[in-house]
Amino acid sequence: MQVKAITVSALEKVFYDEVPKENTNSISLFQNETASFQLAFCVEESDTPVKINVLVECKEKQSIRIRRVCSVPVLMASYGDSDDNYLRKTPGLYPDRLEQLPHVPLLCVPNRWYSLWIDVEAEALEPMELPVKLSLLSEDGTVLAQAKQNVTILKGLLPKQKLVRTQWLHCDSLADFYKLPVFSEEHWKSIENFIALAVKRGINTVLTPIHTPPLDTRVGTERRTVQLVKITKENDSYSFDMSLLYRWIKMCQKLGVEYFEMAHLFTQWGAKHAPKIVAFENGEQKTIFGWNTDAASKEYRRFLEQYISAVKAVLKEMGVKSLWHISDEPTEENLDSYNAAKSQVEDLLKGEIIIDALSDYAFYSKGIVKHPIVANDHIEKFISHNVPKLWTYYCCVQHKHVNNIFIAMPSLRNRSQALLLYKNRIEGLLQWGYNFYYTQYSDYYVNPYASTDADGWVPAGDPFQVYPGDSLKPMESLRLMVAFHAMQDLRAMQWLENIAGFSVVEQLIEKHFGEISFTKIPKDNEAYLSFREELNKEIARRL
Repeated sequence: MQVKAITVSALEKVFYDEVPKENTNSISLFQNETASFQLAFCVEESDTPVKINVLVECKEKQSIRIRRVCSVPVLMASYGDSDDNYLRKTPGLYPDRLEQLPHVPLLCVPNRWYSLWIDVEAEALEPMELPVKLSLLSEDGTVLAQAKQNVTILKGLLPKQKLVRTQWLHCDSLADFYKLPVFSEEHWKSIENFIALAVKRGINTVLTPIHTPPLDTRVGTERRTVQLVKITKENDSYSFDMSLLYRWIKMCQKLGVEYFEMAHLFTQWGAKHAPKIVAFENGEQKTIFGWNTDAASKEYRRFLEQYISAVKAVLKEMGVKSLWHISDEPTEENLDSYNAAKSQVEDLLKGEIIIDALSDYAFYSKGIVKHPIVANDHIEKFISHNVPKLWTYYCCVQHKHVNNIFIAMPSLRNRSQALLLYKNRIEGLLQWGYNFYYTQYSDYYVNPYASTDADGWVPAGDPFQVYPGDSLKPMESLRLMVAFHAMQDLRAMQWLENIAGFSVVEQLIEKHFGEISFTKIPKDNEAYLSFREELNKEIARRL
């Protein structure tokens, strides 16, 4: 029996049936960073599965975290007309989920490549050379294979993240997966755990369900109610119990959330109706607004006058930086209905920041949306017109030539977004699926361990980047980690700019990648890793 082991960069995805590319380069990171690499290994010349233990040797062992990369089922890897920048497009098992190592040896099938994900968490470490030696052992302690990764801890701290980054948390997904009553104590605990991880990975904004977010819902149906504001209706007057909203804000602020997005005030894809709003009337809870409510109705307007005023009072009292939505993903044919809906609340939201995900430039050119969140495959037009304070987003539709986070995509297609965010001065980034465990239109719940593509609705990985784990805690995907590395890269570029100026960073980007744009993204892992190392050296040299 032989075991082969090699170190592999965090930009590789290790498939069971494919020899991965070895990485022999050193890794450097600053004192408040997390760097990652992988140990890939394969049992050869064995007729039966082999039990393997993992041993890490490092003088700062407490700063090393090891997880195994688990492959997940992928039925829909891509759309039929997607570009060629995918690892594979066939159904199969793809590496994605990061699990804690079991307390027993790993059972490894011969002639299959496995990988371990290793994080070096430099917080509280002094500058040093930090070689990490990894050994694979048999049950009796015999060394079967070894590999080493050289790591350098550099002096200095990355600056605070400037980018406003949101990935939508779906509270109903947690209630459904864990089978919990909404806003029960256990449900609150799951929400807290999922937000805590999001903040740790550079997501500093949370979608706040003051009412049930009207997202991905089939017309005429409804998603499970997750409404923080308790409402009582008496004739044309409303009263509001804000205790749950206060609790939400306090919890999020404690966890480090910086920005709060209010749930959309009108339905998705056109803003034609009110969202589902439930209230107590004559002692009975009922739906008082929803699909039967025209967005421009006078009754809904009377409600919004009282509702928005009450919510804003709480946000002001709690010192919240708030963001407001009208409707998600309107198209040019929805210009009139969107504008009508906006007119319902424009005076009520005077002085507030209103943002919405869209693609059509007409929404901005006609002054309807002042702060657009533009799909990254349509953003070049906005950039060419020098639209200030731009945000960008991607979802299932952005599957050609642009950055995204599908499981079948190379990790570089995820991480290299840092370059475009920096170069184009993008202020915010949105992705809709932090933990969406439903199918299209939320028709029914799907088990994310069995379906990674919303039961064939979208390319695998689009609906979520975390898996619901044991003890009401999320389990990371390697895609979430890679996206976090992108946030660190962005902070490093901004740091060098603060030291040496924008042109120095721009020249460094051009040196490694040439001309890049949102639709012309890097494809060379080695070039990207080399760029980050040179970026670090430039910062260290100039400090």
